[in-house]
Amino acid sequence: MRGEDSMSEVEIRHEGKVTIFTINRPDRLNAINKAVAEDLQRGFAEFDASDQRVAVLTGAGDRAFTSGADVNDLPELWRCVPTVGIVTQKPIICAVDGWCVGGGLVMAATADLCVATERARFSYPEGKLGLTGGIIAALAARIPHKMAMELMLLGRVASGQRAYEMGLVNEVAPDGKHLEVAMGMAEEMAGMAPMVLETLKSMVNDHMLPKSPAEQMALTQATLGAVRDSADLQEGLAAYREKRKPNFTGR
Repeated sequence: MRGEDSMSEVEIRHEGKVTIFTINRPDRLNAINKAVAEDLQRGFAEFDASDQRVAVLTGAGDRAFTSGADVNDLPELWRCVPTVGIVTQKPIICAVDGWCVGGGLVMAATADLCVATERARFSYPEGKLGLTGGIIAALAARIPHKMAMELMLLGRVASGQRAYEMGLVNEVAPDGKHLEVAMGMAEEMAGMAPMVLETLKSMVNDHMLPKSPAEQMALTQATLGAVRDSADLQEGLAAYREKRKPNFTGR
């Protein structure tokens, strides 16, 4: 991977063995549209295949980590959710400042670690909107049950401190210092044995944390999507049209 990269509205840069992903739509409160979801998924796939050790995911500006799905350009949100569309055994840290809404809360919950500022605000308002994708149910596997239900059913806004008390956040940073604190964590892990960290993360995600129905559905979509988008499918269709034996490559 290059030292610095920009994929549409997702900025990617490297500091040593740490890769920083920034959702760069501050004018839209870093809302996740189709391009952002796809670029995050693609960028994390490159990160996973690289020699980088740790990822930090954040949002541009101080108003929002992300306001969730962009209602004017609805994404397949599962694409940018750690453990679902973002598949890597390397550690991921979310660095949250300002609003963290809807899908953003899901991303913070499914990341391995999370840092939030004192002014951060976590909100899951789907009960007030009349629509849910169900993937938020993963929250109940990651923080105490009653805390998860408070966020999901009451839709109350939680401050950075309240999110820390719930177990959603590892550390509350002074306003504007979330990335600095997250980078401290990342650099600490970057100096550790990657095989050990990846093994521990794999054991937790694959064997200790149950997956919600929406997570399982999204994982199935991802698996089937890889087949649908494969070169082998195109080769199979071409061979059928040309009445010849296909030459599959497994890609």
